[in-house]
Amino acid sequence: MAQTQPVVAIVDDDVFIQRALARLLYTAGWQAITFTSAEAFLQTGMQAAPNCLVLDVWLSGMTGVELLEHLVETGSTLPVVIITGRDDLQMRMRAIQAGAVAYLRKPLDGQELLQALQAVLDRRCLSGGA
Repeated sequence: MAQTQPVVAIVDDDVFIQRALARLLYTAGWQAITFTSAEAFLQTGMQAAPNCLVLDVWLSGMTGVELLEHLVETGSTLPVVIITGRDDLQMRMRAIQAGAVAYLRKPLDGQELLQALQAVLDRRCLSGGA
């Protein structure tokens, strides 16, 4: 069976962050798909396609945590890594309660993000969900 590149969807309204994360993922052998808003991600209907979702908290329109909560309410099992440049205890607690697999602060440590994503991939492979 051929191994495919893991796919990570990135939702961040900062295109520079999107590009930097996409380059980081590419160098690690991952494929990145980027979105500038939660609504744009939802409109694609791709919620089940990526292996993981990297989600900024502070987006215009629906926040990243609201998107995470929406995904959980609709039965999605898509793992979510939350990133934020403006840490807020209430948002962090909401994200953790909603099931975020990691909560990372910007500026991101690339290795820390890759380790979180690899842990997600390893768990999904072990459970047969990759």
